[in-house]
Order: sequence, then structure tokens, then C-alpha cells
Amino acid sequence: MAMDRHDKEKEMASVLLSALYADVISPSQIRDGFVILLESADDLAVDILDAVDILALFIARAVVDDILPPAFLTRAKKTLPESSKGFQVLQTAEKSYLSAPHHAELVERKWGGSTHITVEEVKKKIADLLREYVESGDAVEACRCIRELGVSFFHHEVVKRALVLAMEIQTAEPLILKLLKEASEEGLISSSQMAKGFARLTESLDDLALDIPSAKSLFQSLIPKAIAEGWLDASFMKSSGEDGQVQAEYEKVKRFKEEVVTIIHEYFLSDDIPELIRSLEDLGMPECNPIFLKKLITLAMDRKNREKEMASVLLSALHIEIFSTDDIVNGFVMLLESAEDTALDILDASNELALFLARAVIDDVLAPLNLEEIGSKLPPNCSGSETVRMARSLIAARHAGERLLRCWGGGTGWAVEDAKDKILKLLEEYESGGVVGEACQCIRDLGMPFFNHEVVKKALVMAMEKKNDRMLDLLRVCFNEGLITINQMTKGFNRIKDGMDDLALDIPNAEEKFSFYVEYAQKKGWLLAPLGSSVADGSSNAGAGT
Repeated sequence: MAMDRHDKEKEMASVLLSALYADVISPSQIRDGFVILLESADDLAVDILDAVDILALFIARAVVDDILPPAFLTRAKKTLPESSKGFQVLQTAEKSYLSAPHHAELVERKWGGSTHITVEEVKKKIADLLREYVESGDAVEACRCIRELGVSFFHHEVVKRALVLAMEIQTAEPLILKLLKEASEEGLISSSQMAKGFARLTESLDDLALDIPSAKSLFQSLIPKAIAEGWLDASFMKSSGEDGQVQAEYEKVKRFKEEVVTIIHEYFLSDDIPELIRSLEDLGMPECNPIFLKKLITLAMDRKNREKEMASVLLSALHIEIFSTDDIVNGFVMLLESAEDTALDILDASNELALFLARAVIDDVLAPLNLEEIGSKLPPNCSGSETVRMARSLIAARHAGERLLRCWGGGTGWAVEDAKDKILKLLEEYESGGVVGEACQCIRDLGMPFFNHEVVKKALVMAMEKKNDRMLDLLRVCFNEGLITINQMTKGFNRIKDGMDDLALDIPNAEEKFSFYVEYAQKKGWLLAPLGSSVADGSSNAGAGT
């Protein structure tokens, strides 16, 4: 479309591609897009007379802007017939634009520039500010200069150039690491831009090694330091000295993100939680659970209330089945770290995120203490911190539980408070002389197998309070019939264990009774070994006593 319009639109198209690069459109998709253009060059030339020259300039500009590698031209030539217009495009790009003296400046200005600062100018400013920082050591001033550039989508270039500088001047490495850490903690450089900077350097390590022979080993040593200090996401890689390991890990995470988008879309269509859990387990990447949470909520926020409700319901099920509390906490931290970016696409992102956080607390997925933990991992004045404060206010309001459970109109979800009430009633009826078969049927009728840990927890508390071990008979029958799984049983026991301090205030011999129940359950084979290490570790869920 830009080829058929004025220079202003051509310039805007190039600027837009730079902004979309890697964040929205992957490097391989950029390459594939240009290949399709080259293959269509003969057709394009029918409608646009100077199509060869314009397309050549777009390709040269993409090379100058670092969104196409120079090697693209050589590789693409091999796939095109020499008589084709596409082949002519590549020759023109090479000879007329990329071989000329000062070609970068020439290409940047060819369409008269724009109101945007050019990529080449940004790169120069980044290089200058980093050099000045290494000389002065003033991280505050360096952060101010980065902020003034006003190109948050291009911060990966700051990361890449800073790392290269740390390799070139090894005495500057501590200063560079300090700057990147501070820029991350202030929320100046987002986690996605940080990871992208490392990934881009990974791609150019072979070229860099020609100038800095030890580039690969130096780079390998920087990654664990960045992960240990918390400003590079651990999912970027597990520290390894093998060549190509970093890139392999990056590609693995990238594939995971692509797979889970499909899985989440299918879930929104089918509302099939067990199928989603199976698909997620098949991927075999539990270390990426926080990334899944981030994708789930980001996709839900951009859809209707039904999908938002489904996302909250799914979080409850995942936390019970396969996600630890740490997974949930880290996923929300990742979401809140990129809240500013999300708000560009979803106007009400901050309010929506606050609702998701508050709802997670009401659903027992997070404990109120976890909100403090999440807040402590964010820069003090970022929009993510404000979202956490908003979530706290929502939870503190009168009748918060009922309102938050209905915040998206119910949808396919289940109300935790209703479920707890029904469980309490069926256990009371059984305890006062009811039939075990009838109690089992009531549990079955609830239709919430992923919430059966609440049955276990309430049954044990009631047994302690009433000094009546009849509840153990009910749990035994439920377990033997497969009504309550070993995961759910362990989760229920863990929740009692975690809430023991509160429980002991009302039941003085609670600890002694619980020890007896644990011993009994272990003999019967109800529990995963040992308590506190169950699937979907509930041990940090301080909401157990609620």
C-alpha cells in the first residue's frame, strides 16, 4: 500500500516495521514477508511503474534499520530466477543503495525523513550516552538520557549495545550491569525489551567474535549474572556453556508462546479445562507457567466478559492441578511489568488487571500477602504498582467477595463462596447421622473435582472441632471410589498444615489431632510424599485458614 502512495507514507511504513520488529512480527516473519514481495515484484511492476526501485529502497532501509540481516540479499538471490524483477530489486538494493558511501544516511533520508528520529540517529545517541556513562559512572544521568530518547520499543538496542561495550571494555562490565539493573528496576527497560536485547546479541555473536575473540564465553558469563540479579527473566535460558544453547533456549520459549496462544484460543471456544491442562502438560515446560499466565490474561483482556470469567476459572483449576503459587505470583509480576505496553492496546488494562488480581485472591489462588510480594517486585512508581494498590482497595470494599465473583457477569464460572457453603452443609448433614453414599453423591453433584481439596480441608477441621473421627470414613470412601484424587487429598491436608497457627487458636489440640490424621492418611496411601511438596504446591497459600 505504501509503495503506491507518497514518500511520507513510505517513511511511515519503514518506521512502523521497525517498531513492530520482534515485539509483534518475528524476525523470520519479516524475512518471509520481504520474500513474498520479491516473488510478487513482476505483478507489482504492472501497477507501480518504479516498483523495482521502491522495493529495493524498502529492502535497503530494512537492512539499515537492522530488521533484515545483510545476508538476506545473498540468500534471497539464490531462490529467484535471474530474469525476474525480484532479482533486479536485490541487485538495485545492493549496488545503488547499500554499496554507496554513507549509505545508511542516504537511505534514511531518501523519503525526506519524518517527524520520527531515524534509527541511525537513535543508535548514535545510544552509543554516545553509553560511552559517557562508562566515563562518568552516573547511572541516574544515563537513565535520564535513555528516557529522553522516547523510543521504549527500541530499548533492546540499548541492552545490546551496552552488553557489547561490556565485552569490549571488560573493566566497564560492573558499571554496565549496574546500569541495566537500575533501568530494569525503575521500569525504564521492560523485561521483554531486556530479553530481546540479549536475543539480538545471541544472533550476532559469530560476527562479534571476529573483533572480540572471547565474545561467546563473555556473553555466557553475563547471562547467569543478569538472571541472578533479577533483571533478565530466568526463562531466557538455563545457564550453559555450550555454543548455541542460548539461542536454542530462546527459540524454545518462543515456540512455547506460539503453542499456548493456540491452546488458549481453543479453550475459549471449547471451555474444556481438562483438555487444556493435558495440552499444557504435553508441552513439558513447567518453568514457563508464568509466561502462560501472562498470555492467558493478556488475551482475555482483549476479549469479552465471558473469556475474562473463563480465564479466572482456569487460573483456579491450574493452581489446584499444576501451577505453584510462585508460578502465579511470577506470572502477575510479568504482566504488571509490561502494564504500560499493554495499556497502549487495551485502554482499560490497569482496571482489568486489578480485577484479575483481586479475583485471584477471592478465589484462593493468591493470598492477600502475595499482593505485597508482587508489589515488592515492581518499581515503586510504575503503573503496575498502582494496579496492585487498586486490587487491594477492591478486596477491602464491603461485600467484595460477592461483587468480585460476579465482576464479569458469572459466565461459565463457579462461585467459590457458594461452593464452600454447599460443602459445609453436606458435611454437617453427614456428621449429624447422614449416609456416606448420600454425602458422596452430593460431592459428585457439585461437579467441581478440582475444588475437592476444600471438602478434605473442611472435613478435617470438622473432625477436630467435633472430636469425631467419622469424617475419616467419608474421606476413605471418597478416595477408594476415586471421587477425591491423591492430588486433591494432599492439597487439602497441605492447606490445613499451612493454616495451623490460626486453627490452633480455636482448637488447642489441633496440631496433635492433625498429626494423627496425617499418619492415618499416609498408611492408607492418600498422600503424595511428603506434605508441602504436592503438585501445584499450596504451601505458600496463606489463605488456608479462610
